[in-house]
Amino acid sequence: MNKYDEAMKLLEEQAGNKDALLSLSTIALEPGANGKSRPAARIVDAYYEDGAFYTVTYATSGKMQQIAQNPEVAVCIIVENFTADGIGENLGWVCDEKNAEMMTKLRTIFAEWYNEANNDEDPNTCLLRIRLTKGLWNDAHKGIRNEIDFINKTAN
Repeated sequence: MNKYDEAMKLLEEQAGNKDALLSLSTIALEPGANGKSRPAARIVDAYYEDGAFYTVTYATSGKMQQIAQNPEVAVCIIVENFTADGIGENLGWVCDEKNAEMMTKLRTIFAEWYNEANNDEDPNTCLLRIRLTKGLWNDAHKGIRNEIDFINKTAN
């Protein structure tokens, strides 16, 4: 098994098929005090599958407005020492037929809290996909440092 396959196996073990909390960072619409772009971070419940994280959110939320202006995002799974850059994409209403397969998975994985946190009847309740572009497993205590290129499917 090559390093990329090992990294994908580890990511699947750590974040796949479960509710994973991750930090999602976007670029704020308002500049910082110095007039330059500033980051905006928040914790989201997400599901990982095949090089992407998926979460349910609201189309008019700050994060979705920020992603509409600049789809470049960053994610971090703190406990797992994993960080990555990616592209955020609004896949539309959670009840849209094109989202049916993924939403079946998410409603199952997020079953404990999903209905209290989301209103599927509202067309602004949307599915956000974060396609990973590059990542880093970095655990100095275990001597692990793997850079991952999700686009070219390589790791070193």
